[in-house]
Amino acid sequence: MIFITAKFRVLPEHADQWPRIAADFTAATREEPGCLWFDWSRSVEDPNEYVLVEAFRDGEAGAAHVASEHFRTAQRTLPPHLAGTPLVVNMSVPQDDWSELGEMSVSGRE
Repeated sequence: MIFITAKFRVLPEHADQWPRIAADFTAATREEPGCLWFDWSRSVEDPNEYVLVEAFRDGEAGAAHVASEHFRTAQRTLPPHLAGTPLVVNMSVPQDDWSELGEMSVSGRE
């Protein structure tokens, strides 16, 4: 799978509305057949920073995402709300889902 984590520094005046601002892009991406997950989190230390954790089935699915109309729309509509260019880590990972964190195993609850 292609595993991507990106940090978005959002302008303070848009930070509380970011989930709504990115909602159409998020929903459309989650509907892509090759999207495994596409999840936003807000930093507990910096309310203007959002982290996007996303994964795609393979390179072909990742390429389809970048070539999609909703991605091109996001390239136009999201940057005006940002304080800077997002930072990204992008890796190919030889798995297709999350693995358990064995060092913090929890028994009896699922």
